[in-house]
Amino acid sequence: MDLNLPFDRTRRRRIYLMRHAEAEYVRPDGTRAPDSRVVPLTDRGRKQAAAMGELLADVPFDRAICSGLPRTRETSAIVLGNRKLDVAIVPELEEIRGGDPIARAKLSPVDYAYAMFQASEPGACYASGEPFQAFVDRVVPAFTAITNDPTWSTLLLVAHGGVNRAILTDITSATLAAFGAFEQDSACLNLIDVDTCLDSGAVLRRVLRGVNITAEDPLKKTRQLLTMEGMAKRLLDAQKRNT
Repeated sequence: MDLNLPFDRTRRRRIYLMRHAEAEYVRPDGTRAPDSRVVPLTDRGRKQAAAMGELLADVPFDRAICSGLPRTRETSAIVLGNRKLDVAIVPELEEIRGGDPIARAKLSPVDYAYAMFQASEPGACYASGEPFQAFVDRVVPAFTAITNDPTWSTLLLVAHGGVNRAILTDITSATLAAFGAFEQDSACLNLIDVDTCLDSGAVLRRVLRGVNITAEDPLKKTRQLLTMEGMAKRLLDAQKRNT
């Protein structure tokens, strides 16, 4: 989308901000993947990405960006389909980093299920790893640089649940206390309009037009659990099977 507004000499552009599709954090045998950075999409995740690709089939993307982790690369490729468009990599948009395996082993399923709701606690870290505030300080400037770039009109940005929460809280002038409220289902879509002054190039407005839209289940009939709750449940079920 590229629209010159008649009111204050601004140009409106649109960001299609996605979370990657379902990834194999928990293996079929119930064990956790040792390195979440390299996990692929699941078969269900590929179907989710394909459904979103169908929904966005007629969107005239002129730029695409992902974090560079395999699950965002794979999601981007499926959604873009046959479009002849290179996908730029912005490493600062990689997901919030958990601690090492020893530290993670001490965490309970509930620590994972509601980690995002603890983001505003003093010194809070995700899964004994990266502090939430440091994470936001990494993500928001990278996203701001993207919005300030005047060379694109319609942008596909495929990132992660935590990254998208950081972006959404920034757009809405919320705090870390809002992290848990911005649920991001697998392969979900958020719509953000960016209004830029034609004279100065400054971003005047960022407008949130849609949040957590899922192509294959828009009314969330099959998604009663939050994404992190679902992962925690799979880990808990595996623990019960192994005891």
